[in-house]
Amino acid sequence: MSLRAFIAALLTLAGCSSTKTYEGHVDQLDRDRFMGKWYVQAGRFTMFEQDAFNAVEIYSWNEKKQQIDVDFRFNEGSFTGPEKKIPQTAFIEDHKSNARWQVRPFWPLLFDYRVIALDANYDWTVIGVPNQKYVWVMSRSAQMSREKIGEILSGIKALGYRVDEIEYVEHLPTP
Repeated sequence: MSLRAFIAALLTLAGCSSTKTYEGHVDQLDRDRFMGKWYVQAGRFTMFEQDAFNAVEIYSWNEKKQQIDVDFRFNEGSFTGPEKKIPQTAFIEDHKSNARWQVRPFWPLLFDYRVIALDANYDWTVIGVPNQKYVWVMSRSAQMSREKIGEILSGIKALGYRVDEIEYVEHLPTP
């Protein structure tokens, strides 16, 4: 990692303060069922995710290391833009619920990661951070209507989570 990227990451962290924290998360998450491909549909994104198309996160349980390997990738700037990959490692912080993680994009950064909403069929999920600066709405399919995303956001807003300044990610239709 370059010094410029490291400094940018530190500045991002410095800007992570918020007047309201949200410590909530889903009561129970089936870790194995949650693994797999998730399409990022909408959210308030980090500086590393700006101008993303076809954004996906793939979670894989690493039994040997007792961690989740995260494969995050997207096309930058357009559907045909260069593919950017940001591999990460996640550690389950709360094994009772499996819904509180610590995610490390690179050392020494470690972010709180909360599964704050989850569809009963695991068709969609919402990930947030306690200071509410970032939020991600993800689904198992590439296409999700703005109406459905709006319903999901209304649900987490009713729980006390901020849903302002939401950006959307476009995905190519899957065959």
